[in-house]
Amino acid sequence: MKKLLSFATLWVALSLHAQQPVDYINPLIGTSNFGATHPGAIAPRGMLSISPFNVAFDTTGVKAPLEKDSRWLSNPYVNENKFFTGLTHVNLSGVGCPELGVIIAMPTTGKLEVNHLKYGSTYQKEVAKAGYYSNFLTKYNIKTEATATTRAGITRYHFPKGEANLLINLGLGLTNEKGAMLKFVSPTEVEGMRMVGTFCYNSPELTYPVYFVAKVSKVAPSYGVWHTPEKHQGVEAQWMWYNGETRLKEQFAREVVGDSIGAYFRYKFDKEEVVELKVGISYVSIANARENLEKEIGNRTFDEVYAATRQTWNDALRATVEGGTDDQKTIFYTALYHALIHPNLLNDVNGDYPESKTNKIGKNHERYTVFSLWDTYRNYHQLLTLLYPEQQLQMVRTMLDIYKESGWLPKWELNSTETFTMVGDPASIVLADTYLRGLTDFDIQTAYEAMLKGANTLENNPIRPGVKEYWKLGYLSVDGGVRGPVSTTQEYNAADFAIAQIAKKLGKKADYEKFNKQAYSYRKLFDKETHLLRPRHADGKWYAPFNPESGANFEENVGYIEGNAWQYVYMVTHDVNGMIKLMGGEKPFEKQLDHIFDSKQYDMANEPDIAYPYLYNFLKGKEWKTQQKVDQLINEYFQNKPAGLPGNEDTGVMSAWLIYGMTGFYPITPAEPNYTFTSPKFTKITLKRDPKYYPADDLVIESNASPENIYIKNIYIDDKPYKSYFISHEALKNAKKIRFELISKLGN
Repeated sequence: MKKLLSFATLWVALSLHAQQPVDYINPLIGTSNFGATHPGAIAPRGMLSISPFNVAFDTTGVKAPLEKDSRWLSNPYVNENKFFTGLTHVNLSGVGCPELGVIIAMPTTGKLEVNHLKYGSTYQKEVAKAGYYSNFLTKYNIKTEATATTRAGITRYHFPKGEANLLINLGLGLTNEKGAMLKFVSPTEVEGMRMVGTFCYNSPELTYPVYFVAKVSKVAPSYGVWHTPEKHQGVEAQWMWYNGETRLKEQFAREVVGDSIGAYFRYKFDKEEVVELKVGISYVSIANARENLEKEIGNRTFDEVYAATRQTWNDALRATVEGGTDDQKTIFYTALYHALIHPNLLNDVNGDYPESKTNKIGKNHERYTVFSLWDTYRNYHQLLTLLYPEQQLQMVRTMLDIYKESGWLPKWELNSTETFTMVGDPASIVLADTYLRGLTDFDIQTAYEAMLKGANTLENNPIRPGVKEYWKLGYLSVDGGVRGPVSTTQEYNAADFAIAQIAKKLGKKADYEKFNKQAYSYRKLFDKETHLLRPRHADGKWYAPFNPESGANFEENVGYIEGNAWQYVYMVTHDVNGMIKLMGGEKPFEKQLDHIFDSKQYDMANEPDIAYPYLYNFLKGKEWKTQQKVDQLINEYFQNKPAGLPGNEDTGVMSAWLIYGMTGFYPITPAEPNYTFTSPKFTKITLKRDPKYYPADDLVIESNASPENIYIKNIYIDDKPYKSYFISHEALKNAKKIRFELISKLGN
């Protein structure tokens, strides 16, 4: 009996320590190579995140920081940088432009110093997990820790004996916004706000406040505020504030307003001590920030909050994998983690959120924000439809609410503000794709009305600039004043295809015929000599000189947005068979596609060509090339290291691509509910589907996957042979098991 009890105790202990999916998450992936993710503490869809701020300064504190337009600074952290200036509580992750990075807490020791170039520290012993971040500040011998809930967070500081300081800096951030306010409510509590809202340095007139309440766990014998008047004007001013004369105000209880202000708590410890800082945020009011903090954290300890958030992350990972290496599991689960950061919730615990353009406070218990739709319409929202259908529906409903509030569907929305970043009409595609994949519990009539408004409004159209010329000529010309006329024409075509499919579904025959015809107008830009899509003048003449390679790596090109002619020529997934005909048949199409890969024109980090590896599935007998290319790209670009993404994460798009590539299928055509197959990378994958939307319950994908077995020999669905490399969403929805028989060499 004793032996049995001992065995049982051991079994329980081992079970408790067995690795769970959450244990494989590595938030440091994507923090280098322009991945633009941050490794900080965040809950799934969190409005608040606590990220280390390590914008690269000279560690002597003498030189000015890097130029703010550097692409390294699209978020507050880059893995190569090692100069820590605090933990920021409001951040974006995986975006291409800087914004937020404010409300920064910094622990120091010794004399009070409020100049971040002087108080910053190098660090080591960095730890990043789902919902947790920690490092050790070498200058001060302080261990920092952070964890978070959806709208609140706790940072914990392990101070050595002696003088200690805890700073809340409202003067530092990632962009050019000006203005902050703070007030001491008690010796342990500060409230205030910081202005934000110039994403990509756009629209400074549209800045808005983020409110906060911050509470320390120990009463400070000395506390107060600082204010540094700026001596410089213009863009540099925010970075040069430390040249002003800093004014300290001890135990100052009145409200302080300024551009470079902060609060401090000073201690003198007789032994090592731990101080916690709890922060709640809101985009509505200080009162709501306080309520968010009380409702989500209250009296809970740091360890209690972290344990709960860790479990929330584990529960949120609605796909599990077996087989494969630990590194493969890490990149897979981290991809799911990254896919659950943005879009994030905007509403407070009481449902309040700031409406778009109305200056009113709306009420919604799942109001989302951060819609990078030019990126995410291609594969990301399809992933949510499959694994997180309720979230996807709430995001669609948010888009329709934005339409009702502002008059237009979102394009690149951030905190109820439209940034108008990038091109096209992507929200129409997401709305159509969601409905056509069977998630119909939203107001499709309002959605259709919104789509038509964006497509048919010929004057003063913020969604489709140049749309009048587009309808007249069938394309945007280089004379029309619209950036990237070739790629923007393609984007409008993709949206028109989506609208056509919804029109057909709703029985709108005339609309279907109109938009379906327009969806293929990109063909007017097809140059038979180069077999590329080429910029054209309004009179029909080709633009010259034409350089098909120009435009990559953010180089300006008259015809394209963030890409070149090679990266856009096959961005017509709604008309692949039509493009095959334009090319002169399957062989010329394949030759051109081969050339794009062989000549290094394919850009794994670029959305326009993200589906290229799967285009071989349209060529009978060449499907093996899809399997080979996807395997090569995963191995080359997705790795368990900070540079383990091919480039900008783009709010989940790169991770969605990886998840699909490792799972064995891909949503090839937005607004057409189907998928195309490739070889999975694990022996067993379980997709945990919501039974409310997927009555067949979980989908299990099995295979004999290995590093060598990358080619598909046979596919079985529910134990029946399946002969196609394409499957409809409806068929996938009803399937319970897909089994791949894989081989290592072709012909075996």
